[in-house]
Amino acid sequence: MSPNLKQFLDTKAKLYNRPEFIPADPICIPHSYTLKQDIEISGLFAATLAWGQRTTIINNCRKLMGWMDNAPYQFVTQHQETDLKPFVHFVHRTFNATDLLYFIWVLQQHYRVSASLEDAFVPGKKCEGSTVEPALIHFHEYFFAGEHPQRTRKHLATPLRNSACKRLNMYLRWMVRKDKNGVDFGIWNKISSSQLVCPLDVHVARVAHRLELIPTLKADWKNATTLTQQLCLLNPSDPAVYDYALFGLGAEEKF
Repeated sequence: MSPNLKQFLDTKAKLYNRPEFIPADPICIPHSYTLKQDIEISGLFAATLAWGQRTTIINNCRKLMGWMDNAPYQFVTQHQETDLKPFVHFVHRTFNATDLLYFIWVLQQHYRVSASLEDAFVPGKKCEGSTVEPALIHFHEYFFAGEHPQRTRKHLATPLRNSACKRLNMYLRWMVRKDKNGVDFGIWNKISSSQLVCPLDVHVARVAHRLELIPTLKADWKNATTLTQQLCLLNPSDPAVYDYALFGLGAEEKF
């Protein structure tokens, strides 16, 4: 691993890991809130809907939060059936009202027995394993444990299907990473930053392949973990910090 590569990626990570980039990114949605549960819920929706144009993602998330009176935790736990009427018209790409209403129902059931959505990923005291793979698998199984619309399963990825789980890994980065820059929230403690898997999509895969960090252009779980292993050589305690560098290079600089 070239020392020059570490210096290059550290510089790019520092450039993009700044509050100035929050307003144009889906992370601006959970940054509208201070209550932990509001951050968790709005963050999950923002991450789940994070595909397509960022402006459209943000606008649709703001619409959704507005229907929740901009108090998602209170809405999820206390809404009445009649409060759900506006939601039947919601569509974001292939995510529709059926999916949305099921998400709201699962969140309602969860918060009846738990104070944090972190417990849906890690039911014990800490995430076991070298990466968040067991947490992602558990969340998927937990989320669909009861009767559910079959179509909704495609909106939550799992490593068991060799998905890169890009959006869920991004969500975990938001919730877990702690630094002084003020972008990620660092409100969860059962998962350590060293266990995070770098979010991998087509932009990041293109950059990572060009930098010879992954062997192919595929955005799948195998490449996501391979990339993370390579990034761990540069920063063992915080490999996901390079998500800023790789995404910035791909999406902003067209590297």
